[in-house]
Amino acid sequence: MEGIASLKLKLSPFSSIMSTFTSPSSSFSSNPSLLPMRTPSSSSTTRFLRIYALTSNDIKVGTNLEVDGAPWRVLEFLHVKPGKGAAFVRTKLKNYVTGNTVEKTFRAGSSIDEANVVKETKQFSYKDGSQYVFMDLNTFEESRLGESEVGDKTKWLKEGMDCNLLFWNGKVIDLDLPITVKLTVVDVDPGLKGDTAQGGSKPATLDTGAVVNVPLFVNIGEEIMVDTRTGQYMSRA
Repeated sequence: MEGIASLKLKLSPFSSIMSTFTSPSSSFSSNPSLLPMRTPSSSSTTRFLRIYALTSNDIKVGTNLEVDGAPWRVLEFLHVKPGKGAAFVRTKLKNYVTGNTVEKTFRAGSSIDEANVVKETKQFSYKDGSQYVFMDLNTFEESRLGESEVGDKTKWLKEGMDCNLLFWNGKVIDLDLPITVKLTVVDVDPGLKGDTAQGGSKPATLDTGAVVNVPLFVNIGEEIMVDTRTGQYMSRA
């Protein structure tokens, strides 16, 4: 009897350990444990949305179309209903990749693919040689554009400026600047005088290298607002 009791005492620690795994009150679930799934960032998912089919009746200014395997933006459109023959839509399109503009006609009601053009906000960080580096402030992912891709927009770019990059099939195809930017006057002729009441102006060089005409009362060191679409002075900042 003493041997049996001794055996029970020796087995009891093992039994208590097993009971923690088999007891209904155990904190371990009978279902397999699942690790939390990593949610992909919006920048990695939104670039590859499916292409939606439109009809020519959906065309309007700013619509993105995929024609002949290339992305185009509608600049102008006109619905035409001739006295004879079928109705059609006359458009003026701009190629995002080449920058070329063409006129193209679509039959009324015909099916057209909408280009999967995705806009993402990036911050212009710095210039690396001939490349302009833009950073996603959420993922810290960098996108680089060459001087030829940025074009004349370089004269309005300033470090720390938020811009919109347009992606098509995972590639950057265009850069949208803010409509207005705040820049600093670094050079202007202080001796140039005129009648400010008559709207006189003088050329001023800004900190990005751009030259704009400003009112005669604007001096070196002042910050001004400029319209990036027209390159015109708007006001003091």
